[in-house]
Amino acid sequence: MTYSASPQPADTQEDAWWVQQWVDLLNSYRFKKRLERGRNYARQGHILSLEFKASKVHAQVQGTANEPYHLSIWIESFTDEDWGFVIDTLGKQALYSAQLLAGEMPDDIESVFTSNGLSLFPFTLADVSSKCSCPDPKNPCKHIAAVYYQLGDFFREDPFVLFQLRGRSKEQILEALRQQRQQRSHKIPSPQTPPQTLQQTPPQTL
Repeated sequence: MTYSASPQPADTQEDAWWVQQWVDLLNSYRFKKRLERGRNYARQGHILSLEFKASKVHAQVQGTANEPYHLSIWIESFTDEDWGFVIDTLGKQALYSAQLLAGEMPDDIESVFTSNGLSLFPFTLADVSSKCSCPDPKNPCKHIAAVYYQLGDFFREDPFVLFQLRGRSKEQILEALRQQRQQRSHKIPSPQTPPQTLQQTPPQTL
């Protein structure tokens, strides 16, 4: 899955909670000057490409060198068992399932994960792993920080990216929900027509 690296203008309306939570995560980082340099890099168009391969984000960022730097960002993926519990919980909530199948992200989707002992979002920036080919030994470097800010725009554009970072694509989740719906529908017994009782005509007396 490849996205345009051009930042998207923010909506005038209030951001969805998943976008705001990512912004809050960045704002909580103590080395704010380093992130600010990354924000400026993103605004100046230094991110040349950004794509998702499996559960990792891969990007090319143009720095001071002639060749762009290559970097990757990822968070810990959930296990197949974890996703099985999540899908089962989603399937039991008709509203969640209907919204997701319609391509909409439920506002309180995080409650599904927390009810299974999981968190869709990382708690701190330290829970986000990253690697860059630049010579800067500190992490995040300004190239990684630039992509951090760019990710906020992609969360706004496509919130299902959050699922992919945890190990499941939008298509995989929707297909799992469809299969679960089919299985549930097959288990529901069809109403049976009660047997008709034949009424006997009493014998006529001559």
